[in-house]
Amino acid sequence: MEFRCRLGTPSGQVIEQTHVAESEDRLRRDLEEQGLYVLAIRPRGLSVLPRVGLGWRRSVKTREFLVFNQELATLLKAGMPLVQSLDILRQRVENPVFKGVLDDVHARVRGGAALSEAFEEHAGLFPGIYTASLMAGERSGSLEQVLRRFVAYMKVVGEVRRRTISALVYPGILLSLSLIVVGIIVIKVVPAFSDFYGTFDRELPLATRIIVAFSQSVAALWPLMLLGAAAAVAAIVAWARQPANRARLHRAMLRLPFLGPVAGKFAVSQLARTLSTLLGGGIPLVNAIDVASRAIGNRHVAGEMAVVGERVREGESMAGAMLARGAVFPDVAVKMVEVGEQTGALQDMLNSLADFYDEEIETTLGRFVTLIEPALLVIMGLVIASLLLALYLPVFQLSSVAQ
Repeated sequence: MEFRCRLGTPSGQVIEQTHVAESEDRLRRDLEEQGLYVLAIRPRGLSVLPRVGLGWRRSVKTREFLVFNQELATLLKAGMPLVQSLDILRQRVENPVFKGVLDDVHARVRGGAALSEAFEEHAGLFPGIYTASLMAGERSGSLEQVLRRFVAYMKVVGEVRRRTISALVYPGILLSLSLIVVGIIVIKVVPAFSDFYGTFDRELPLATRIIVAFSQSVAALWPLMLLGAAAAVAAIVAWARQPANRARLHRAMLRLPFLGPVAGKFAVSQLARTLSTLLGGGIPLVNAIDVASRAIGNRHVAGEMAVVGERVREGESMAGAMLARGAVFPDVAVKMVEVGEQTGALQDMLNSLADFYDEEIETTLGRFVTLIEPALLVIMGLVIASLLLALYLPVFQLSSVAQ
């Protein structure tokens, strides 16, 4: 029987090979005797997608997943065997998607598979750092501590993301309200004034003519405009789904005047915290960089980090490899990594780096909100006042003529 294997070599490389063996357990023993780390084994051509369902991808809520890991860590700390712990937890899950995953994981672990390998079959549903953390916990015999470290990591990353979104909510509401008000004026108010202006026997001012012509164009062409906007959005989404194009898009985002530095800091913070979590679980630096580069949301930074991983595998220091990538990694990050490598406290320095950039993001966003709120109010007031002035300008002229 043929099996597709994902293996880790003693040098830190991750390879995929196809082997023929009588059974999965026999193949696992043979590979481990060769000094290889078995990350995943699956029969050739077998996929778990039919069992999970194509429509169920990415449908496990983060909160539900974290509660499961917290409860699993508690049961393991209390001395409960892993198979029995999974059996208890899978019966308490109400989400049918997550329950189907846990049923499959429980069956695989009961059959002799490692927990990391069982979750590797459902890798698309969970963060990439999760299976790597499980593997580290299994190797070191500290699965319970690794699970708690993973939960703490996810909570910190989620909290930073929530603070970022919360800071942008109010400016987004102001901008949306201003667009709605302008849209109502253009679509509803201007046509009523246009009919009234038709009774005038005078030429309208230029500003009024521009607004009336724009309103008439929107009223006549709004179906085509909506269709064109939808087609443009669909084309952009389809283009951005390509890995190379997504990396180009994320690289362009890093160059934006304000959002670029914030996005860059968030990517570096996410990278540093992920690396720290993996190193704390006992994963070698090269493997940790490989996993972290796949877990970063910004694909441009992820690609640059993959190059850093290759150079570290060749014997270069991580700080030197990051410095060679130019402006992708800030000087502060490079210096702190360098100090961590020299002192042997890389994990602590990465945690400090992540905390530093989290505070920077919060400070920058707070300053941004403080400046953007009055600016949006002023701009919204000027736009609406200009529209109303242009609409009433013919009335003012008529009044002056009548006087």
